[in-house]
Amino acid sequence: MSLTYRDSGVNIDAGNEFVRRIAPYTASTRRPEVLSSIGGFGALCDLPGGYRRPVLVSSTDGAGTKVMISQFMDKHDTIGIDAVAMCVNDLVVVGAEPLFFLDYFVTGKLDINVGAAVIAGVAEGCRQAGCSLIGGETAEHPGHMEAGSYDIAGFSVGVVEHDQIIDGRSIQKGDAIIGMASTGVHSNGFSLVRKIMKDHRLSYEDYVAGFRKPLGEVLLTPTQIYVKPVLGLIKEVEVRGLAHITGGGLTENVPRILPEGNGAVFNLPSWPVPPIFGFLANTAGVDEAEMFRTFNMGLGMVAVVPEKQAVKAVSFLAEAGINAWVVGEITDLPGVTYRK
Repeated sequence: MSLTYRDSGVNIDAGNEFVRRIAPYTASTRRPEVLSSIGGFGALCDLPGGYRRPVLVSSTDGAGTKVMISQFMDKHDTIGIDAVAMCVNDLVVVGAEPLFFLDYFVTGKLDINVGAAVIAGVAEGCRQAGCSLIGGETAEHPGHMEAGSYDIAGFSVGVVEHDQIIDGRSIQKGDAIIGMASTGVHSNGFSLVRKIMKDHRLSYEDYVAGFRKPLGEVLLTPTQIYVKPVLGLIKEVEVRGLAHITGGGLTENVPRILPEGNGAVFNLPSWPVPPIFGFLANTAGVDEAEMFRTFNMGLGMVAVVPEKQAVKAVSFLAEAGINAWVVGEITDLPGVTYRK
């Protein structure tokens, strides 16, 4: 009998069955601009009408080592939401509407049920963001990855009107900072999370005081997708800047949108910090500065608006389903400071 590709660990038949299994998920996300179906060599998408000078915006990211917790907990249906969120939240900070998303799913050996659960999560993230899952890549890497191991990442493209790009240039001293609630750790800082868990001999299946679910499920809470509320906010108030709070926390991400010479001060009592952050800090003795430079600390997105429009912004976001607070203001002292 001659040697086959399957003998090396790559199962083309399983891959074909996988594509058939996930086809309904992609169909559920379809926008009218999409011109192709999955299975082709390239995915086709037209630009939506109504733009005078459309600018394309792109972003690529993944769920990081959070996938390792998904695999440990054998819970695969939300990690795809994280992969989408990390991309589309980066698009909306410049005012862009996400158009489409492509995923990259790689595994040591394709388990169709696990893979389908992951892609179902990707499709759910796309529905939340209002974009189409128009294609992707599924790869088996035998000899490179263990059979039960996988990773999920993706790429998204959006569009914004040229004269409506939000780049922070109009931010000025006295502007209000609006913080939008995170759902928890989101998708950054998990290397530190895993080290804390390992060093302190904690299990992801442990129940600890203050949580109704095992730690693994708390940590797997999917990243909030802010696209629709933020696109709505942009129509209601003058949004001068937006920052997606990812790796580096508030300390590193907020300065990325500030004009030279400006800084931000956050009033720490002004928003509730989710209990998971206190648990991590207290368990490992992580100091406050490191926590704010690693995690989102309860704010997954911040917007900068004129001070007079701050209350309206908070009210609109609440109606859109996002808890939000006036958490600080812009100063003329560079850097980020925290005021108690």
